[in-house]
Amino acid sequence: MINRQSGGKHRPKLSAKAKAVDLLSRSDQSVRRLTEKLTRKEYSENEIKETIEWLQDKHYIDDEAGCRRRFEYLYESSSYSVKQICAKLMQKGYDSSLVRSCIPDDIYDRELEKAGRVVRSRFKPGADFRKMQQYMYGKGFDYSAARDAIDDYRQEWPEEDSE
Repeated sequence: MINRQSGGKHRPKLSAKAKAVDLLSRSDQSVRRLTEKLTRKEYSENEIKETIEWLQDKHYIDDEAGCRRRFEYLYESSSYSVKQICAKLMQKGYDSSLVRSCIPDDIYDRELEKAGRVVRSRFKPGADFRKMQQYMYGKGFDYSAARDAIDDYRQEWPEEDSE
């Protein structure tokens, strides 16, 4: 028989540094998000501040680099619109000006490609144009890219379905 003492509920509380490193080992964290998580775990303001400074000195946390990595990953590998990517990063605690600085100058071609992929996967040939537009705009796609992606998709429809 295995002796289980208290099911692990009475473990000593980790230091703020140990908890922060544990959280960072799982995924990148913004300074704001990490501070929020440590605050919820009831670490003191001073302990959190010292921990954040220590992490920054050790280069374990860097909002600019973390934001750029996440932006590039989502930009290259997801079907999210640039607006959706920005919203996700701001939810993760990155500053809006930092997030906006990651956006390339010309996003039209990328938005057109991703919008085309989304509209084709979401709608069947013959779908209502306005519903497609509304959905694509709701997903944050650039208006001209979304409109052009819908028009391209509609050009592929068989003649009898296009009316």
